[in-house]
Amino acid sequence: MFLLKKDKLFPVVMACAVTLFFGCESNFKKVQQINFAEFTPTGDADNVNLKYTDSGFIKAVLVSSKMLDYAAVDFPFSEFPKGINVTLYDKNAKETHVTSNYAITYKQTNIIDLQGKVKIVSQDGQMLETEQLYYDQKNEWFFTEKKFKFTDMKGASNGQGIDFSKDFKVINSQRITGEVLSAE
Repeated sequence: MFLLKKDKLFPVVMACAVTLFFGCESNFKKVQQINFAEFTPTGDADNVNLKYTDSGFIKAVLVSSKMLDYAAVDFPFSEFPKGINVTLYDKNAKETHVTSNYAITYKQTNIIDLQGKVKIVSQDGQMLETEQLYYDQKNEWFFTEKKFKFTDMKGASNGQGIDFSKDFKVINSQRITGEVLSAE
């Protein structure tokens, strides 16, 4: 007798569970739609040419074919999905050129995240190539933990992890290999 009741009870419990499951799924989808905030840029610009100045002097010129601005989010940023070409100027008007396939600049921290074939070339012929590099605009300092190749008049070296000033006058590198000619 007990076996018969159990066999009759199981289909009823399963029918209730399936009904409850599908009923909750429908409500869950509605809740997801209510809580979904569309992540769209507040600004969209093509063929951007921005000049950054300080005390009447041009400090940097940024050129990009596409810029998306996300100023209305909690942590505002601008995205350059088609890459950037930046020229940095020091106090003596010496130029440093920076290019990358993609970039994001964060407004609150003044950090630029450069990604994809990042290349920096100084006016003195020093060149650094890597896949990702960060630039601290406030301190005028570059850094990465990725692999890099550094070339100058003395030779070339490879490594992983480097940080340096925008004019390459101060360079701190980690795990470096390569040949460098000594000055004689």
